[in-house]
Amino acid sequence: MGNSKNNTSLIYGLFLAFLVWVPLPMGSNRAWAWSLAEVWVFALLAWWLVLYLRGTVVVPPALKKARFVIALYCGWLLLVVVQIVPLPISVVEVVSPAVLAVADRAGDVQRESILLSLDVYATQAFLLKSLMYLSVFLLSLLLLNTRERIRQALTVLVLVGLFQAVLGAMMVFTGYEHGFFFEKDSYRGVATGTFVNRNHLAGHLEMVLAAGIGLLLADTGGGMAISWRQRLRNLTQWLLSPKMRLRIYLAVMVIGLVLTHSRMGNTAFFSSLLIASLIWLLLTKKSPRGPAVFLLVSLFVIDIYIVGAWFGIDKVVERLEKTSVDSETRDEVVQYGIEYFKDFPYLGSGGGTFYSVFPAYRGEHVAGFYDQAHNDYLQMAVETGGAGLFLLGSMVVLSFGAAFWSIYRRQHSLYRGLGFAGVMGILSLMIHSSVDFNLQIPANAVYFMILLAFSWLAIGMPRRSE
Repeated sequence: MGNSKNNTSLIYGLFLAFLVWVPLPMGSNRAWAWSLAEVWVFALLAWWLVLYLRGTVVVPPALKKARFVIALYCGWLLLVVVQIVPLPISVVEVVSPAVLAVADRAGDVQRESILLSLDVYATQAFLLKSLMYLSVFLLSLLLLNTRERIRQALTVLVLVGLFQAVLGAMMVFTGYEHGFFFEKDSYRGVATGTFVNRNHLAGHLEMVLAAGIGLLLADTGGGMAISWRQRLRNLTQWLLSPKMRLRIYLAVMVIGLVLTHSRMGNTAFFSSLLIASLIWLLLTKKSPRGPAVFLLVSLFVIDIYIVGAWFGIDKVVERLEKTSVDSETRDEVVQYGIEYFKDFPYLGSGGGTFYSVFPAYRGEHVAGFYDQAHNDYLQMAVETGGAGLFLLGSMVVLSFGAAFWSIYRRQHSLYRGLGFAGVMGILSLMIHSSVDFNLQIPANAVYFMILLAFSWLAIGMPRRSE
């Protein structure tokens, strides 16, 4: 059979390189960037499948554990495929009569079949990106098949987030505001990293901070000190250890997050940290919790009250206080979006079609052009219907449950740390997604799929070593 780890070492290295690359070109939110990312990931997955057909690699247990959520996602992909396949008029009349109304205005009702998508090219691009996200999920489960690789992947995510935070902070402090080789023409004076929108850097940092805190918690095991001398020795060792370096990295990323001045980004991060910490403390009663309690308390005390005070958390609070229904139009977009959804309740208007369909529903009070709904739940609902929202929502809920269960059941600290990363990261982005569109940005959608995969790695890795 051969050594599966050695046989996939090059694929694994290229996968880590992909994780480093994908946030750099404006979050891969340009056609050339996401096309390159698609080719990259599809080639890696095809390479692994060739090795599997040759019998040199095997399917790891974590992938088998996640088979049901993979089936849910494949069901969602099938729904998107149906949107760009010609269907009989009689079928469309039942599942999406609004499509017939649009076809009637266009003079296409005499045709025997019709497409559900109102923008077939946008839906085709949407399908390819969605296939890329599934491939990332599968590659995470296939390649992160040892503790060493899991730690390396977590470390890579932390270092990527550290780079984004440092770059964003340097642009704010120096006034030299260039993103990915281009001078910024918006969001000047706030951290954006190599992303265009500060909220998307905030979403990125929320996820990598969750991964970093999970990695730090994975290394807080060990017995409780029984004397002040032993406690002092343990503290000294901790201050001189790589864990202290990681703790500094986390503080720098919090600075970067605060400097985005993203209202919901900061709210989502600190809320998810609080909730995930409470879950961790409630579910890990049988293991030594002193170091973990110290770490989690320090995250709040140092990062909120000290780091936040120095680097402008007050400006975030000020933006929150000034937010009102009158000054925001995103709530009105949701209201009009609900009317949009009522016309396409079952299968949606087609993946990626929001930008072209929403103008027909937008009221006069909504100024500007909205190419995204600024609400991932609403956008998935209108583009893929209630069926699509249910399939994707079930996948996320089951993955969150897997992360939750791993904190309670796994004995090894690394797998519990993965579970924490899954719980916190999923919670944070789900909170943020209620007012933003991080999941429409390829880089952030990729990282979110990795967080989902962490949840299944946490419960799917073999128990023999525990």
